Amino acid sequence: MDALNTDSTRDPGHGRYAYDGLERVIHEKARLSIMTSLATHPRGLVFGDLKDLCSLTDGNLSRHLATLQESGLVEIWKGSHRNRPQTLVRLTVAGRQRFLEYIAVLEGIVADAVQVQEQAGPLPNLTEGWSPA
Repeated sequence: MDALNTDSTRDPGHGRYAYDGLERVIHEKARLSIMTSLATHPRGLVFGDLKDLCSLTDGNLSRHLATLQESGLVEIWKGSHRNRPQTLVRLTVAGRQRFLEYIAVLEGIVADAVQVQEQAGPLPNLTEGWSPA
């Protein structure tokens, strides 16, 4: 089989490590922190607590929440507690499902890496003609 074959119908390994389930909107570090925090708090978190858990500034958290809300992953509720304005954030039903699917892809990545590491052993010697770049 031609090593440059790009037809996936003839090459079952084509794209094996593409990990299409890694959603860019979730994969960004701050948004992954937000999603994980909210997944572990099903009733939601007030803005200040979420900010502290994720070590973000007010503006940075607001910007990331807007992206997640536009993607349908989180819902934002405004209210008050003891006459003070409060913002509650929680995952939507679809957001929770997409996050679980995302985590399943991450688990597959870890399994792939562990499997290769366990089977690999020491690095093979390179054939003649190769040199470090």
